[in-house]
Amino acid sequence: MASGFLNPVTNQIAIFLNGIGLRVGAGQIPDRTILPGIHVAHGGLIVDESRLAYPGDLLHEAGHLAVNPAARRNSLEGDTGESGGEEMAAIAWSYAASVHLGLSPDVVFHAAGYRGGSQTIIENFSAGRYFGVPFLKWIGLTGDAFPEMIRWLRE
Repeated sequence: MASGFLNPVTNQIAIFLNGIGLRVGAGQIPDRTILPGIHVAHGGLIVDESRLAYPGDLLHEAGHLAVNPAARRNSLEGDTGESGGEEMAAIAWSYAASVHLGLSPDVVFHAAGYRGGSQTIIENFSAGRYFGVPFLKWIGLTGDAFPEMIRWLRE
């Protein structure tokens, strides 16, 4: 199963996300987006690969979609919201997804992101010092064995 993206990491991530029920596809996006090359539309992700700066950003945006209830997720457009709890859960979700896919954490937590805190996130998560996991537990996505996930999408 291929998603049609040229970058193998982008392709791997897109295949995973489509496989768990989050739509990802190539297409035209607005000039201004939250993250370069990615637009949230109707609960899915549209990607302009020529503008995608970091493939791991797909996992972060997917994390935002995944932690939203299905009814809300399907109506999200452009921005996924400002909730601090959901932001932390999306970070934890994207870490779990990177582990599941066998990707280095710096694919998601690249130096240009997370307001300069990427390395700290990598160090803490690698040492088992997680944040956002209580939210993931509360919504039924993980249990005590994080980063192992029970399911990938909030119902």
